[in-house]
Amino acid sequence: MSNRREQIRMTEDELWSFIEAQKSLQVATVERDGSVHLSTLWFAIVGRRGERRLVFETYTKSQKIVNLVRDPRLTCLLEDGTEYNTLRGAMIKGTAELVTGDQVHALALEVMVRNTPGVDRDTLDQAAQHMARKRTAVIVHPESIVTWDHTKLG
Repeated sequence: MSNRREQIRMTEDELWSFIEAQKSLQVATVERDGSVHLSTLWFAIVGRRGERRLVFETYTKSQKIVNLVRDPRLTCLLEDGTEYNTLRGAMIKGTAELVTGDQVHALALEVMVRNTPGVDRDTLDQAAQHMARKRTAVIVHPESIVTWDHTKLG
């Protein structure tokens, strides 16, 4: 029998199903003094199977972007469950690709469409275009992923 860690690890398909079901992404960046800056953001999933990436966008002058310009390392966390036997999560360590200019509009639109269901896409497109002027999008390039799904313990 495999160890407990192996029992609770998610498969690739389970991981992406879990991510798709989440609304918020916790993002940790490194401050100048080495401490962690942590924030929670809406996100979208971009790319095809096998090349999927998480993306979020935020104000270009925000502390997380200032940190990522200096040090592109970040850690993202998605989690749910309220009792030990229902805990599920994924911790993604990686590097940030900062996207500016015309590409921000399309990525901001993906984030808005995913997180504001029922709102007309044209309305969201206009909002994303306006928002993109002062924002930077971040594509997360994973280097390691740790997952857990305690519901597998039975």
